[in-house]
Amino acid sequence: MREVLEVKTTTTNRAAPNTGWHEIDWKVAEQKVRRLQARIVKATQEGNQRKVKSLQWLLTHSFYGKAIAVKRVTENKGARTSGVDKELWSTPNSKCQDPRDCRPVF
Repeated sequence: MREVLEVKTTTTNRAAPNTGWHEIDWKVAEQKVRRLQARIVKATQEGNQRKVKSLQWLLTHSFYGKAIAVKRVTENKGARTSGVDKELWSTPNSKCQDPRDCRPVF
């Protein structure tokens, strides 16, 4: 007789991608990004290029990775200067909307 296993899914992110800029738990975000960066360093030291590439992809496509990147750019000394796209992200709505939509422009 077969047993049916119940699979419970949980979200690891405390702040879902649909939350506002000020609801993001920055301490958790920095911990998760730093842990991924440490795993990348370890894989690099071991010479495991396939693992490095997969972890880099994971970091660049994660919500927390994008949110930390936007935070670093918008809250630094040159935050009032627009970038190559001529856009200035100064409101929490503009900052929060773009981490989900960030795509490289070539």
